[in-house]
Amino acid sequence: MIYSVFEVLMLLCFAASWPFNIARSYTSRTAKGKSIVFEAIVVVGYLFGVANKIVNDQINYVLAFYILDIALVAVDMCLYVRNRRIDAAADAALGP
Repeated sequence: MIYSVFEVLMLLCFAASWPFNIARSYTSRTAKGKSIVFEAIVVVGYLFGVANKIVNDQINYVLAFYILDIALVAVDMCLYVRNRRIDAAADAALGP
């Protein structure tokens, strides 16, 4: 059970950093300097954590923290897509 506490603390540390990244993505309105591949790899890592819980029949409250982290990364990924569109529109407005 103590292992679950450490796992939750790890996930909470990650979860604490994502709102700052989301706020930066939202306010900057640009995807420059961001990597959707990196964020996809992070989501895959979280999904492996979820799979570990399911395969080892350790489905407990920790799963909710994995879902929270996945949701936070998904929000930032959506902002990345939005910001790419904003970047493309700005580039198009500048012309050739």
